[in-house]
Amino acid sequence: MILQPLVPIDGALPGPVLTEIAALYSTNHAFFELSGDFPDPDRITVEQVAAALAGELAHDSAEVLLARSAGRLVGLAATLAQAPADDDPDPWIGLLLIDATAHREGYGRAVATLVEDRFRAAGRTGVRIAVLDNNPKALAFWQSQGYVTLRKATDRELGRDCTVLRKPLEAP
Repeated sequence: MILQPLVPIDGALPGPVLTEIAALYSTNHAFFELSGDFPDPDRITVEQVAAALAGELAHDSAEVLLARSAGRLVGLAATLAQAPADDDPDPWIGLLLIDATAHREGYGRAVATLVEDRFRAAGRTGVRIAVLDNNPKALAFWQSQGYVTLRKATDRELGRDCTVLRKPLEAP
């Protein structure tokens, strides 16, 4: 599996890649029903995904990483190298999205590990994620990856209840 940074060309995302990412988002309608990120999770459009990705990439230290296995887009991770809060030293995983038709095949674990490895290689000592409280499966996934609960919070974007977790990144 490889991670490729999503890089806009002349300020826009390439059409074929954007279509591919929109298809990935569309497989995850159950997650988007929980998150409320799209008005109709059963009809996510390319334009909506483009706007969501633009929002992710609007942060100074943001990166969207495309996960490919055997040439196929199996997932993506949106990360922040610098947390929005000045007193937070850790980078964040803002979103880990795996093709829902390939859930429970190890892609989520593999992508999370690759993201952690990138942060570790950059000298970071921990990584955080906020998991929506209405998504117990996601919470169980992150806990199984070694993330521990730090606190309860509300997310900065939509004020949703969430749990903030952290995983220490030890040197290899």
